[in-house]
Amino acid sequence: MSALDIVKTWPVDTAAVAVVDADGVRDRTGPDVALPWASVTKLLTALTVLVAVDRGDVTLDEPAGPAGSTVRHLLAHTSGVAFDEDQQLAAPGRKRVYSNRGFELLADFVLTRTGGTFAELMTESVLRPLGMGATGLEGSPAAGAVGPLSDLALLAEELLRPTLAQDLMPEATSVQFPGVSGVLPGFGRQDPNDWGLGFELRDGKSPHWTGSRNSPSTFGHFGKTGTFLWVDPVAGLACACLTDRNFGDWAAEAWPALSDAVLDEHHPTAG
Repeated sequence: MSALDIVKTWPVDTAAVAVVDADGVRDRTGPDVALPWASVTKLLTALTVLVAVDRGDVTLDEPAGPAGSTVRHLLAHTSGVAFDEDQQLAAPGRKRVYSNRGFELLADFVLTRTGGTFAELMTESVLRPLGMGATGLEGSPAAGAVGPLSDLALLAEELLRPTLAQDLMPEATSVQFPGVSGVLPGFGRQDPNDWGLGFELRDGKSPHWTGSRNSPSTFGHFGKTGTFLWVDPVAGLACACLTDRNFGDWAAEAWPALSDAVLDEHHPTAG
């Protein structure tokens, strides 16, 4: 029995899941149809911004967003900007305030240096180089990507063996503003609520949407539309998931169990 057989028991109409290593897909289940990625989009946006940093279009510590905030603050959800409006809820660097609006401000700022639209910039910087031809940004840079599992698996492969902004990826997947607390959507207050540059970090968070066997170095993101991508560099594995049912209690229970089963099957010494 494959770990992915668990997916067939989920209370969803459509689910597609892949287990990926640095050489590609190890196992997969479900159809390869385009579905909304919701906040998993932030991984694409973060990569797009990091490529812009790597090219010298912007720098991580220059001012962007509200007063006192920088590109780094916006990527790490510490600008203090509210979830979906311009209201300032905290001084920059004081709290982890998860913010779609912050990512929109970030995208707007990068465009002042590059021109064009953010969808065009994402395609040129990330989607085309990675061969993700069936995915596009159809809305907000915070949550508007739509694409199939095969493309999400290509993103997972890239994150396991980076080719884009390589020198920045160790920093991007390490804690920014250590010790900052905040609410992890769907899982409550975490202290600390560690985050990298657009990448959510597992570290010691509990409860969490990854498994108990995932290493503290695991990073990724999940989305409101029942999507996730985690990358465990210690295990050398990633797990990518798209569904057609919004995140809820079913996912908070099902995803960690699947993650542990995947690690048991594909990396039995994990945990």
